[in-house]
Amino acid sequence: MTHLQDESLFREVDEEVRQDEYKKIWDRYGTLITGLAFALVLGVAAFKGWQYYQVKQAEDASTIYFDAVSKANAGKMDDALAAFAAIKHPGFEQLAKVREAAAIAEKGDAAKAVAAYDALIADAKTDPELADLARIRSGYLLADTAKPDELLTRLGKFDKDGAPWHNEAREIFGLAAWKAKDFAMADRYFNAIFADKDAGPAIRQRAQVMIQLIAPELPKK
Repeated sequence: MTHLQDESLFREVDEEVRQDEYKKIWDRYGTLITGLAFALVLGVAAFKGWQYYQVKQAEDASTIYFDAVSKANAGKMDDALAAFAAIKHPGFEQLAKVREAAAIAEKGDAAKAVAAYDALIADAKTDPELADLARIRSGYLLADTAKPDELLTRLGKFDKDGAPWHNEAREIFGLAAWKAKDFAMADRYFNAIFADKDAGPAIRQRAQVMIQLIAPELPKK
């Protein structure tokens, strides 16, 4: 027998041994291996299904949300409120609650709208930026009825240069002071807005109008 024939025989024997070992392993663990493979496939399918479900839920929620916004803009407040209340998707539910409170205010129920904003603010799950927006919007609704000190308590954290919403908060304080006939306080806040070069043109223009209205009420220098 030549050297090449010896090597060929050894390979055949080695292959038969490996096949026999594989068969023993399969006989012993085949069911387990199949089960694990099946479980892996199911896991991947479930994950893909969950991803699809999440995307579909977000798409459905966004459709309802923007449809509700359209209804609110068209003055169909009852329909809009029902649509906003139906949104339960985490990514849109908080936005819907902010817009729902605004729709309640547009219907003329300021107290109920403020309560809706306050509920959103009190919810620990509310995004901090949305909570701040709710504070400012509720502040505007309260500017006609709340005392300036009450609003300073609610919105005082915004009353510093560079803080988010600082000009809006100062406008609220100024309006409340104007209603309370504290003209010096109102003048101070509206002048602070007007002097802020970073203030938007609309709010600066409103501040200028208020400064002109307040001027005759101030003591003569």
